[in-house]
Amino acid sequence: MPSSISLHSVSAIAYGFRYRAPLKHTCLLYAHQLHSFHRQKPPTLPLFSSSFCRVLNPSFFTGNSLFSRMEQFWSGSAVNRNKGMTEQLRRYGVIKSQKVTEIMETVDRGLFVPEGTPAYVDSPMSIGYNATISAPHMHAMCLELLEDRLQPGMHALDVGSGTGYLTACFALMVGPQGRVVGVEHIPELVAWSIKNVEKSAAAPLLKEGSLSLHVGDGRKGWPEHAPYDAIHVGAAAADVPQDLIDQLKPGGRMVIPVGTFFQDLKVIDKKMDGSISVRSETSVRYVPLTSREAQMKGTD
Repeated sequence: MPSSISLHSVSAIAYGFRYRAPLKHTCLLYAHQLHSFHRQKPPTLPLFSSSFCRVLNPSFFTGNSLFSRMEQFWSGSAVNRNKGMTEQLRRYGVIKSQKVTEIMETVDRGLFVPEGTPAYVDSPMSIGYNATISAPHMHAMCLELLEDRLQPGMHALDVGSGTGYLTACFALMVGPQGRVVGVEHIPELVAWSIKNVEKSAAAPLLKEGSLSLHVGDGRKGWPEHAPYDAIHVGAAAADVPQDLIDQLKPGGRMVIPVGTFFQDLKVIDKKMDGSISVRSETSVRYVPLTSREAQMKGTD
């Protein structure tokens, strides 16, 4: 049964959150000057609206709603629409880094979503097999959190790589001297993701082998190219898999949603002495990190 909760974090403020499987996270996200919920009430304008969200104030979608004004940025060619999406994320503080801006402008999200879906709307979308592609603001947030561990020559692991979008972004950030591995346990999604990447700016990296996409149980990581400077997990774990912690390089960072009903996006840093620090970035709602069989049945 759907249930709604209030969300808050130091990086963003989310209200009217409601989850309906299989969407990873659906919320109304507020930002202008991004502050803690406890320090300042939310601004009156929403940043983006994701589908399946409980709207606290219907007037957000009429009159001076930012959501309605965003349409002007998402007309014209796919390249212009993708750039417009990225510009909006930057304008409202979700993207702060110039590098993340460049990467999201270079990797066209439209190549990684089902045909006929609104690729540039800030909402998660079903990609079949009880899986989703995250909303653009979540992709941007994860890229921002991992940017320092996605420098040229570094290694990155994308668990639950889905259609390959974020994996392609990682590959462009670490470049041909780096190594990026995407792991997805649905074979059909892996085959589709490879085709998507082949049409994208990351195609040369896939061809030369610095980017690879594999069928496998992401909970076990991908030991062949470990240790990793950056690990991203695109589904919520009840507990952080020990295999992923073991494959995280000293000095590396993992971004992973953790929890069952209530979930937080955790930022896990492994210090040079091997010790671990964990902090919560924001509250989220993702599909569970589970077995292929359970996912296909739509259960935990």
